[in-house]
Amino acid sequence: MHITRHRTARRAGAVALAAAMIAGGLAACTPAEDDSTPAEPISATGADDGSTLTLWTRAPLERQANLLVDAYNASHENQVELTVVPNDDYVAKVGAAAGSGGLPDLFAADIVYVPNWAGQGLFADISEQIDGLDYKDAINPGHLAAGTLDGKEYVLPFVLDLSMLFWNKDLFAEAGLDPNTAPATLEEFKDAALAVQALNKPDIYGTASGLNCGGCLVFTWFPSIWASGDEVMNPEGTEALLDGDAAQAVFDTWRELEQAGAVLPGSADETGPTWTAAFSEGRIGIMPFPATLLPSLDFDAGVAGLPGVDGGVSTFNGGDGIGISKDSTKADQAWNFLSWMMSEEAQVEVLAKDGNAVSRTDLADNAYADDPRIVTINEVAGQGHTPVSANFQQAFNAPGSPWLTLIRNAVLNDTGTVEADNDEITAILAQ
Repeated sequence: MHITRHRTARRAGAVALAAAMIAGGLAACTPAEDDSTPAEPISATGADDGSTLTLWTRAPLERQANLLVDAYNASHENQVELTVVPNDDYVAKVGAAAGSGGLPDLFAADIVYVPNWAGQGLFADISEQIDGLDYKDAINPGHLAAGTLDGKEYVLPFVLDLSMLFWNKDLFAEAGLDPNTAPATLEEFKDAALAVQALNKPDIYGTASGLNCGGCLVFTWFPSIWASGDEVMNPEGTEALLDGDAAQAVFDTWRELEQAGAVLPGSADETGPTWTAAFSEGRIGIMPFPATLLPSLDFDAGVAGLPGVDGGVSTFNGGDGIGISKDSTKADQAWNFLSWMMSEEAQVEVLAKDGNAVSRTDLADNAYADDPRIVTINEVAGQGHTPVSANFQQAFNAPGSPWLTLIRNAVLNDTGTVEADNDEITAILAQ
């Protein structure tokens, strides 16, 4: 097996999104009519004939990608060559390759990019193959929906990353909190963070966030809005609804924590690369955190869904989708990898065995779900959402996005301009 790795300096930027604008990254790519149709027909299980396949993924998912590729290569005649690209370089690299006809056979994409890239014609249409899977109804619906355009399906879940509420059980116990009980409301989350902060331990803080990272904030704050019964956008993804009561409560909670000094210093300037590092080092009491990083923690952490204002839980069904590129001449062989990737063998014996969430609800209760935290993650996955909008990147994830302006005004500056800032997000979504 040949694996090309381009590593980031720190894996902690698990969901920090690339700075490049999608539109700019794909400016040179103008797909032809029906350019997403594979040149050769794809069989139900694909071909395993000793072909060499190329696959690209973002660095935050390197661990899971390597596990899947290694397991596939060890059990198949086909061999996959994996290239891991720094997160901040990924959009530009895909855009350049798309414009020159140089995309790999398979490539993963942050799930919020998928609608745009599918619309650009970067993925092959694999509707017939997905529809032929007898467990299709059990596949994570958020990822499937994000990869469906005009009734055609283009991607499957590659790695499911969920935003969950994590807390340091040792710090909870020191602060007089029950380390085995999750905060059930947004207010209880705030009180727990303040209790840890009140320990006044050097370099220990109640909570942390990436307050200058749009992708981090949609990943971690949207779920509390959903758990409260509100939405963040209209169903068409063309109107922002972030001036509602639940959203205002989320902003107020974080403003109060910031003003109390309970948020890790530097969070206001955190653009993504290190937003999870302090919790991983045991220096944060409680925070929304990526489920994919659970196996990397070397201390006892509690895990629960992200709470709403008055209860309930939800999660951002994030991570990456994966599909066959428009440039692949080995679509049949590439489907062999994808169909295996969704199999019980891969989902349970590779991903679940390593402590990752599975992408099929029918496999949530598996042989490796003896850790109650994994069970919780799998259960909450079914209560989460994946927001879909063609202009999501520009509205939320791009540096200087109107979403970041709203957050900084509401949390750091308390300007009282949430409604006006929400209108600015809508103006981008509606373009």
